[in-house]
Amino acid sequence: MKLLIALDNNTGAHHIAQAGYKLAEALHAHTVLLHVTSNATYYASPNYSPILGYNNFNNAEAVQTDTGEKLKTAAEDYLDNVKWNLGDKTIETVVKEGDYAESILETANEIKADMIVMGTHSRKGLDKVLLGSVAENVLHHTNIPLFIIPVKPAAAG
Repeated sequence: MKLLIALDNNTGAHHIAQAGYKLAEALHAHTVLLHVTSNATYYASPNYSPILGYNNFNNAEAVQTDTGEKLKTAAEDYLDNVKWNLGDKTIETVVKEGDYAESILETANEIKADMIVMGTHSRKGLDKVLLGSVAENVLHHTNIPLFIIPVKPAAAG
């Protein structure tokens, strides 16, 4: 059995990784971690919040001609860090570039995943209309069971 855990660059990703890995252990499933990179300018924006050591793209200098390769390397390092935090060297990691939902679905099919684990940020109203919902998109386009973990946004200080 294979379980695909899709992690984004949100502060709740650590919670998603831990909960997904606990599920994988309970099911005696092999774990595959996935991170999908998006437009490199996002990682250099003030809205980007680094997690689990994934902070190589938190300044404007990151947006260069070779940013795509640097971003992929940083994403691989990020997943290796998650893997290390989970304490299981058998975890596989995959980095894809492109549309989040499409990449999650594509990877799930490629690895023949039995289940997909991902978080949802519970966006509402205009935010959901403008940004869409990756979890909702995956749910409507897969036959693979989906385990969705709600992640509440951090409270404003």
